[in-house]
Amino acid sequence: MNAEIIAVGSELLTPDRQDTNSLFLTAELNKIGIEVVRKTIVGDERALLLEAFRDALNRVPIILSSGGLGPTEDDLTRETVAELLGRKLIRDDAVVRTIEARFRSFGRQMTENNLRQAMVPEGAELLTNPRGTAPGLWLEEGDQVIALLPGPPRELKPLFLEQVLPRLQRRAPAGRMFHREFRVTGLGESHVDHLAGPIYTRYPEVQTTVLASPGEVQIHLRMWSADADHAAKTLAAIQRALDLALAERIFSRDGSSLESVVAHELLQHNATIAAAESCTGGLLAERLTTIPGSSAYFLGSVVCYSNELKTAWAGVPSELITAKGAVSPEVAVALAQGIRRAVGSTLGVGITGIAGPGGGSEEKPVGTVHIAVASPTGVRERAVRFIGDRDMVRMQASQAALDMVRLYFLYNGQAPPVRP
Repeated sequence: MNAEIIAVGSELLTPDRQDTNSLFLTAELNKIGIEVVRKTIVGDERALLLEAFRDALNRVPIILSSGGLGPTEDDLTRETVAELLGRKLIRDDAVVRTIEARFRSFGRQMTENNLRQAMVPEGAELLTNPRGTAPGLWLEEGDQVIALLPGPPRELKPLFLEQVLPRLQRRAPAGRMFHREFRVTGLGESHVDHLAGPIYTRYPEVQTTVLASPGEVQIHLRMWSADADHAAKTLAAIQRALDLALAERIFSRDGSSLESVVAHELLQHNATIAAAESCTGGLLAERLTTIPGSSAYFLGSVVCYSNELKTAWAGVPSELITAKGAVSPEVAVALAQGIRRAVGSTLGVGITGIAGPGGGSEEKPVGTVHIAVASPTGVRERAVRFIGDRDMVRMQASQAALDMVRLYFLYNGQAPPVRP
């Protein structure tokens, strides 16, 4: 069963707002076997809204829309759908009383334009919205359904889960979507697809998407089936093959971020970590501390951009910086050892590099980064040349540092095997 999502609001066509509602709705629909085949963003213009809803009705049995149900003149979803379906708008006095009561509870005076939200198309079911003034609407047109939902996510999400989802579940097909997400680091998108492509192309019933971001490639497998056992066996077979092809370069098989995986390892091994960062400017520390409970393993970090602070805060000898340069394997090692020694952590991470866009040279071009991890078993250093702009270099450097920590635990403090 297919569905379309229509996000209404001119603000969604600017750089100032993102349509996050459709991501939530897609995930929830997929869980019950409904596939989203199209998403549309439409500005607050009646002709364009009419076109979007009319076209959707010609394609799919289920349409979900968000936004355009408020009190202002540019909130046109309710009126547009009523016009399209040839239904009158009738004022619902119960909705009026609910809106008036909400304003009284806030000690505010209700303006007349709020009554627009009480206008209901003939035959529509009200979807009460205790978190806002605009109710949602459930309309059936023959075998088709249109659900009109408020735009604010804090209103849309609970309203959908409490009132729309149960209605859709009664219509949902027997099958559902089964999903696996693998995350890979240390390889580019084309290399990952070169290794993984011969595997997933053997399974035409499985939809595969390969997505790349700085320092990471994701492989998404989606399979629609009414046979849960068959789906599980098929995806398990693909996973076994991917495990062999990509080995330790797969850091997650459930969609977890690399920082989450590293946090799990640190907790499992009762280990702690600290960092001395230069070119990443604290990004590694930020990623480690986004995980709830990070105080159990993260002791602290210093951002030592200047050479003087590399010496003062991480104990890097000034003569070493003079002799080798701030961006060098020797300084990365000294940063890692120095911060570990200073705070008494199990692991110390040192990062130094040239994020750009300036500061590079023929010997050390922009994107040159040295990363070191100091541990009870010694120090491992890695030199990398990243491509991309400043933000990409910083993100890739933090990703590489996290992966070095992950591999430390994966190989019990020993060097990972060298692979082509």
